[in-house]
Amino acid sequence: MTTSSTDGRVAITYCTQCQWLLRAAWMAQELLGTFGQDLGEVALVPGTGGIFRITVDDELIWDRKEQGGFPDITVLKQLVRDRVAPDRHLGHSDRKSP
Repeated sequence: MTTSSTDGRVAITYCTQCQWLLRAAWMAQELLGTFGQDLGEVALVPGTGGIFRITVDDELIWDRKEQGGFPDITVLKQLVRDRVAPDRHLGHSDRKSP
Protein backbone atom coordinates (compact mmCIF):
# COMPACT_ATOMS: atom_id res chain seq x y z
CA MET A 1 0.00 0.00 0.00
CA THR A 2 1.40 3.37 -0.95
CA THR A 3 0.39 6.32 1.16
CA SER A 4 0.42 10.03 0.63
CA SER A 5 2.26 12.36 2.96
CA THR A 6 -0.94 12.82 4.99
CA ASP A 7 -1.47 9.09 5.56
CA GLY A 8 0.46 6.76 7.81
CA ARG A 9 1.59 9.41 10.29
CA VAL A 10 3.06 7.87 13.41
CA ALA A 11 3.63 10.17 16.38
CA ILE A 12 5.64 9.00 19.37
CA THR A 13 5.20 11.36 22.32
CA TYR A 14 7.88 10.77 24.93
CA CYS A 15 8.75 12.28 28.31
CA THR A 16 11.82 14.50 28.23
CA GLN A 17 12.02 14.48 32.04
CA CYS A 18 12.30 10.68 31.99
CA GLN A 19 14.89 10.83 29.20
CA TRP A 20 12.96 8.51 26.89
CA LEU A 21 14.18 10.16 23.67
CA LEU A 22 16.52 7.28 22.82
CA ARG A 23 13.74 4.72 23.30
CA ALA A 24 11.38 6.77 21.12
CA ALA A 25 14.04 7.29 18.45
CA TRP A 26 14.88 3.58 18.38
CA MET A 27 11.21 2.69 17.93
CA ALA A 28 10.89 5.28 15.15
CA GLN A 29 13.96 3.79 13.42
CA GLU A 30 12.53 0.28 13.67
CA LEU A 31 9.20 1.41 12.20
CA LEU A 32 10.86 3.29 9.35
CA GLY A 33 13.10 0.32 8.60
CA THR A 34 10.18 -2.07 8.51
CA PHE A 35 7.54 0.01 6.76
CA GLY A 36 9.56 2.39 4.55
CA GLN A 37 7.18 3.84 1.99
CA ASP A 38 4.05 2.67 3.85
CA LEU A 39 4.54 5.50 6.35
CA GLY A 40 4.10 9.13 5.45
CA GLU A 41 5.85 10.40 8.57
CA VAL A 42 7.24 9.35 11.93
CA ALA A 43 7.32 12.22 14.41
CA LEU A 44 9.04 12.42 17.79
CA VAL A 45 7.01 14.71 20.05
CA PRO A 46 8.56 15.87 23.33
CA GLY A 47 6.33 15.86 26.40
CA THR A 48 6.52 15.69 30.19
CA GLY A 49 4.90 13.92 33.11
CA GLY A 50 5.89 10.36 32.27
CA ILE A 51 4.09 10.33 28.92
CA PHE A 52 4.86 7.71 26.29
CA ARG A 53 2.07 7.53 23.73
CA ILE A 54 2.03 6.31 20.16
CA THR A 55 -0.59 7.27 17.61
CA VAL A 56 -1.15 6.35 13.99
CA ASP A 57 -3.13 8.92 12.02
CA ASP A 58 -4.26 10.43 15.36
CA GLU A 59 -5.56 7.06 16.62
CA LEU A 60 -4.03 6.04 19.95
CA ILE A 61 -2.42 2.61 19.67
CA TRP A 62 -0.23 2.62 22.80
CA ASP A 63 -0.23 4.54 26.08
CA ARG A 64 2.38 3.61 28.68
CA LYS A 65 0.07 4.52 31.56
CA GLU A 66 -2.88 2.53 30.19
CA GLN A 67 -0.89 -0.53 29.10
CA GLY A 68 1.47 -0.47 32.05
CA GLY A 69 4.78 -0.11 30.24
CA PHE A 70 6.38 0.13 26.84
CA PRO A 71 5.40 -1.95 23.80
CA ASP A 72 7.56 -4.83 22.69
CA ILE A 73 8.85 -3.85 19.24
CA THR A 74 7.14 -6.86 17.66
CA VAL A 75 3.79 -5.83 19.14
CA LEU A 76 4.31 -2.23 18.04
CA LYS A 77 5.06 -3.28 14.48
CA GLN A 78 1.92 -5.42 14.41
CA LEU A 79 -0.21 -2.53 15.71
CA VAL A 80 1.21 -0.15 13.11
CA ARG A 81 0.96 -2.73 10.31
CA ASP A 82 -2.71 -3.36 11.11
CA ARG A 83 -3.39 0.33 10.38
CA VAL A 84 -1.06 1.21 7.50
CA ALA A 85 -0.45 -2.04 5.60
CA PRO A 86 -2.85 -4.73 6.83
CA ASP A 87 -1.90 -7.18 4.05
CA ARG A 88 1.83 -7.00 4.84
CA HIS A 89 3.42 -10.07 6.41
CA LEU A 90 6.03 -9.27 9.04
CA GLY A 91 7.95 -12.50 8.68
CA HIS A 92 8.98 -14.58 11.68
CA SER A 93 7.91 -11.87 14.13
CA ASP A 94 4.32 -11.85 12.89
CA ARG A 95 1.55 -13.07 15.15
CA LYS A 96 0.38 -16.57 14.51
CA SER A 97 -3.08 -17.01 12.98
CA PRO A 98 -5.71 -18.41 15.39
